[in-house]
Amino acid sequence: FFSAFFSHLFASYFFLSSVVCLSFRVPSCRYIVSSLLFQTRARDRMALAFSRATTRTTRRTLSFERRRRRVVRILPAAKAMSSTTTKEEETTYSRLKEKLAEIDCLSSLQGLAGWDELTMMPSGEHAALLRSKASAVLAGVIHQKSIDSELGKLIANSQPSRPKDIANVKRAKEEYERSAKIPSDMAKKAAELQSEGYQIWVKARTAKDFQTFSPILKEWVDLVKRRCELIKPGEDAFNTSLDEYERGMTAERLNEIFPVVKTCVVDLIQKVYAKESPVALKKGENVVSNGTFDVDTQAKLSKEIALKLGFDLEKGRLDVSVHPFTGGCGPGDVRMTTRYKENDLSEGLTGTIHETGHALYEQGRNVTEYANQPVSRAHSMGVHESQSLLWERMVALSPSFSTFLLPELKKSFPKEFENVTEAQLHASLNVVRNPSVIRVEADELTYPLHILLRTELEIGLMRGEIAVDDLPKLWNEKMKQYLNVDIEDDSRGVLQDVHWSSGAFGYFPTYLLGAMYACQIFEAAKKALPTLEDDIAKGTFAPLREWLRVNVHDRGSECDSADDLLVLVTGKPLDAEAFTKYLTEKYTKLYNL
Repeated sequence: FFSAFFSHLFASYFFLSSVVCLSFRVPSCRYIVSSLLFQTRARDRMALAFSRATTRTTRRTLSFERRRRRVVRILPAAKAMSSTTTKEEETTYSRLKEKLAEIDCLSSLQGLAGWDELTMMPSGEHAALLRSKASAVLAGVIHQKSIDSELGKLIANSQPSRPKDIANVKRAKEEYERSAKIPSDMAKKAAELQSEGYQIWVKARTAKDFQTFSPILKEWVDLVKRRCELIKPGEDAFNTSLDEYERGMTAERLNEIFPVVKTCVVDLIQKVYAKESPVALKKGENVVSNGTFDVDTQAKLSKEIALKLGFDLEKGRLDVSVHPFTGGCGPGDVRMTTRYKENDLSEGLTGTIHETGHALYEQGRNVTEYANQPVSRAHSMGVHESQSLLWERMVALSPSFSTFLLPELKKSFPKEFENVTEAQLHASLNVVRNPSVIRVEADELTYPLHILLRTELEIGLMRGEIAVDDLPKLWNEKMKQYLNVDIEDDSRGVLQDVHWSSGAFGYFPTYLLGAMYACQIFEAAKKALPTLEDDIAKGTFAPLREWLRVNVHDRGSECDSADDLLVLVTGKPLDAEAFTKYLTEKYTKLYNL
C-alpha cells in the first residue's frame, strides 16, 4: 500500500514527558514566584509575633508588608509570562501542523498520479516520459518542503503536552531527519526511476525477459544502497530500507520469528500435499475455480461485498489493474483496484476483500483534528497488510463467512452453486495449491514461503551478497527447494511482482508480518466481541469494523513499533506461536491430518 506501539510503559513515558514540559516551561518565573511567596509568609509570621515590641519592629513589619505587596504585583506578571510562553508554543505547533499538512496534500497528488499511471494512463512511451518528468518535478518540490530549515526549527521548538501531539512531532522529526539527508537530485532520480521502472517491468513481464528489466533494477539497487548509507551511515542497508516500511523492525528480529513460521509451514505443506483434497471435497473438486464465471457478474458481486463490508463509495472507488493495489489521495479519496479471472471466482472475490481491508483502514483514519498529520497515517506497511489480511483470511476464509457468502453466490451464479454446501464452499476457498507458483494467487499456507524467498533475496542484494543478474537462477532454485515448483519463465518467476520496479526493498517481509499481526488482532477481536462469528455469518460486519477503527485505524502512527501497538490491542507483542497454532489447527481440521 502507498502511503505500530503504545504499551502501558510507553503511555507512562508520554505522560511523564508532558509533566516535565509543563514543569519547566517557564522555570525562571516559577522560581521567582515560589521563592518570594515562601519568604513573605515566613516574614509575615515574624512581624505578627513582634509587632508591639519596638518601633524598629514596626518599621520591619511595614517593610515586610511592602514586600508582600510587591509579590502580589509580581504574581500576575509571572502568570502572564507563563501564559505568553504557552501561547507561543501553541502557535509554533500550529504553524508546524500547517506546514506538515501542506506537504501531505502535495504527497496525496503523488498517490493520485500513481493510481492513474497504473489504471488509466495511456500505455505509450510519450505518456510514460511526460509522467516521469512531472513526477520528478513534484517529488523535487515535496522534497524541498520536507527539508526546509524553518520546518526543522518548528519541529525542534514544538513542545505539545498531549500524547498524540507528542507522537505527531516525533513522527515529523523522524521524517524530517530522514529527508534532510537525501539530496534533491537523488529524490528526483528516484521519482524518475519509479515511473520508468514500472513501464519497463510491464514490458519485461509481457516479454518474459528478465534481461530487459535487469539494467533499471541495478540502478535501483545502487540508489537504494546509497540512500540507506546517507540515512544511517555504516549500518546494514537492508535494515535501513526495511525500517522505512516497518518502523523498528530489523533483519535480526525477523530471524527470531520467521524461522518458527518456516519450520511449521514446511511440515504442514508436506502433510497436506500427501492428502488428495480437503475432507469436504472430492479429489480435484473446487466449486470456486472449476467452471466459467462471467467477469462482469464477478465485478458486480465483488463490489456488493465490498459495500457490505463497509467500503464507502463517496470516499473511494474500485477499478481493475494488472496488479491489485490500494492508493489514492487519503481517507476521503481511496482508490482500490482488483482483477478477475473467468475460470477462478476466488481470485477476484478474495482480492477485492483484501483491498477493501486496506481501504477500510484508510477511510477509518483520523480526518478531524489530525487530518494530513504524520500521526494520522497508517502505522506501517505490515499493520496495513494486517487489516487487508484480517478481512481476507480471518473473515472471508472462515466457515462463518461461507454461511453468509453462499446465498450471495447462488443469486449471482444460480446454476453453478445450486447444489453447493457451506462446507464445500469453505473447503474450496481454502484449498492448498499444488503447485503454488504466483504469490498473489497463493493460499495462506504456502504464502509465507513466497515471502521468505523474496526476503532472503532482498537481504542478499542489499548486502552485496547477490548480483542482480543471478536473481532468476536463485529464484528458481529456491522455488524448487521450498515449494517443489519448476518455474517455466521469468514472468511466472522473478518478474511476477511489481515491487522492485519502484525500489521497494524491505517491503516483502511486511506481508508475512501482516498475516501474523492479523491473526493476533482477530483473536483479540473475538474476545472483545463475543458474537463475532454469528455476526459474520449474518453479514453483520459493522461491530468488527468499528472495533478495528477504534483500536487500530484511528490510532494511526501513535506507536513507535508494531510490537507496542500489539501490546495495546492484544496485550502482548508479536507471537509467532499464535500464527503457527492457527495454521496448524485450521489445516489439520480441513485435511484431517
